[in-house]
Amino acid sequence: MNAPYPHPLLAREGWPYAGALLVLALAAAWWLGPWWSLPLWAALVFVLQFFRDPARPVPGAESDAVCPADGRVVMVGPSRDPYLDRPAIKVSIFMNVFNVHSNRSPVRGSVEKVWYHPGSFLNAALDKASEENERNAIWIRTPAGEDVTCVQVAGLIARRILCYARQGDRLERGGRYGFIRFGSRVDVYLDPGAAVRVGLGQKVYASATILASLARHG
Repeated sequence: MNAPYPHPLLAREGWPYAGALLVLALAAAWWLGPWWSLPLWAALVFVLQFFRDPARPVPGAESDAVCPADGRVVMVGPSRDPYLDRPAIKVSIFMNVFNVHSNRSPVRGSVEKVWYHPGSFLNAALDKASEENERNAIWIRTPAGEDVTCVQVAGLIARRILCYARQGDRLERGGRYGFIRFGSRVDVYLDPGAAVRVGLGQKVYASATILASLARHG
């Protein structure tokens, strides 16, 4: 299920964009001159940085959940998981257009269910985006029986959520499972007993930053 490492530094989702812009930039330089091609070269540089997908370390123990996305923590606190209908701790990570947008699984486990909801495209930094924007949620159950809900939320600019996880798949901690194009948010719902390791406003990195230590049952 997970894309193995090492893999190309440019995410496969960006290959069509980069290829098309490269051809257009070269054609413009050839037919119109180098100055006319500059906007296309600038667009190519933006696409290359946006779709970069570096390999990352996965620190911590099996009971540690890692961040599913790069970005800034915009919400940490008690909430209710609307997908599993349970009390939860919610952690939200906002991704701007300069962050890596490859999404990684916070834990190792099986995908119990996947939900897709169409919706609006509000600024993903707003908390109401979790309820009103287009989003895709996956429910992951770890071998220890912990339930983690991970939600990809489209943003003001993001218009495409890509989720490759399907019910019955098995994910690894830090394993790649999706991508969101052009600015967005990821919400994670954890058991209330989880010990969150990130703070409001903190800059985090997908799979490389520990999000929380999960509660232990029994």
